Amino acid sequence: MQHKSVTTDVLDIAYLDYGAPDGWPCIMGHGFPYDVNAYAEAAQILAQAGARVLVPWLRGYGPTRFRSASTLRSGEQAALGADLLAFMDALEIDRAIVGGYDWGGRAACVVSVLHPERVVALVSGNSYNIQNIARSMEPASPPEEAALWYQYLFHNERGRSALERNRRGFARQLWAMWSPTWRFDDVTFDRSAVSFDNPDFVDVVIHSYRHRYALVEGDPAYAAIEAKLAAQPPVRVPTIAIDGDSDGVNPGTAHHARKFEGFFERRVFTGAGHNLPQERPAEWAQAVLDVRKAAAKP
Repeated sequence: MQHKSVTTDVLDIAYLDYGAPDGWPCIMGHGFPYDVNAYAEAAQILAQAGARVLVPWLRGYGPTRFRSASTLRSGEQAALGADLLAFMDALEIDRAIVGGYDWGGRAACVVSVLHPERVVALVSGNSYNIQNIARSMEPASPPEEAALWYQYLFHNERGRSALERNRRGFARQLWAMWSPTWRFDDVTFDRSAVSFDNPDFVDVVIHSYRHRYALVEGDPAYAAIEAKLAAQPPVRVPTIAIDGDSDGVNPGTAHHARKFEGFFERRVFTGAGHNLPQERPAEWAQAVLDVRKAAAKP
C-alpha cells in the first residue's frame, strides 16, 4: 500500500489512508518499537464499516521526516500530542475518533484531554497513558522495575550506542518479551523493522526515555503543553480502554478508571500482549465501533 504525506510546521508526516475519503475519520497511532503495520488488519475492518482510517508514522519512524535539522529530536509526550493535532489540522479534520497504544495511545490521550472538542471518542491501549513526570522517580515493585530494563539502559550512552548498533535486535527482543503469546514470524517483524531505519529514530527514542524521568530538558516549543499535562487532567471524551492479560511490560491499568469522566469501559484482551491491534485486530476494531456508538448516544 502506497503511503501519503502531509506537511506540518515541524514534520512531513507519512501515513496510510484506508477507506473512502468521505468516511468517518479515525486516526490510529502505533507505539515503540512498532509501526503502522500494527493496524494493517484492523484498519481494513474499520474501512469496511465506513471509516476513513488514517495511520501515521510517528516522528522518528518510517518515512516521516523533520523539516529542519535544527529541531530538537524530542520524543516527549507533548510533542507526540502536538504532532497528532497538527496532522488533523493539515488534513482539515475537525473531529475524529483517535486511538492507539504505547506512544500512539499517549498522543491520543494528550489530544483527548487538552482538545476534547476535536475528539469524537478515544480507544486507548493501557488506559490513561499520560506520564506523571513529577513522580517518575518513585520506585515500583521488583517485577515492574525488571520489565523496564530497556528504559534504564537508554538513560546512559551505552544504551544509546547499543540501540544505534542493533535497532532491530532490541526491537525484536522487546516484541518477544512484551507479547509472549504472539507467534509473529520473520516476515511480520521485518515489515515493521524497516521503520526503525529512520535517521532520527535513535535520537527520538533516547530523548523519550530520558525526558519521561526528567533526565533531559524538553523542547521549549512544547513547554506549555507539558505544564498542562503535569496537572494530570482527566479524560472527558467517551473512552474504551484496553489491556492485554499477557502484556510483558504493563501489569494492567484497572486503577486508571478514576481518570476518566463520562462514558468509560475497560476491556481485557485474553491472551494478548502489548501490541494490541496487531495481535487482536478484530477485537480492536470492535472497540472502535463500540465507542463510536457510545459517543453517538444523547
